[in-house]
Parts: sequence; C-alpha cells; structure tokens
Amino acid sequence: MSSGGYLAIAISLLAVLVAVFIVTFVLYRKTPAPKGCEHLLPGEGKCGGCADASCPFQAKYNQKEGE
Repeated sequence: MSSGGYLAIAISLLAVLVAVFIVTFVLYRKTPAPKGCEHLLPGEGKCGGCADASCPFQAKYNQKEGE
C-alpha cells in the first residue's frame, strides 16, 4: 500500500474517533441527573467524615472548633 493509502486510513480513523467523542459528549450532556442527585451540595452531613485531603471542601468541613 502506498503512503497515501496509509495517510487516508489514519485520517479516516481519526475522523471516526472524533465523531464518536462528539456523539458521546452530546449524549452525556443531554442525560438528566438521577433522581435524588439533582442538587447535591457539600455540607456537614456529606463531608463531615471525609478524610480526602485533595477535596476542595475538606478544609471547610473538617476544621476543628476554634481554628
């Protein structure tokens, strides 16, 4: 096969992958949140026992009193 054929296969494969990404992204954005998960906000009940140091809410909800 010539180098032009390989280039055409590579471009076709890339186009298919981009199309799959776009379709799945659009479907993901259109999918509604499951019942009960529509308005989940961080709070003491959800974040009080968390020990994940990388969580942006960890510092606010895991401070000791007086700090």
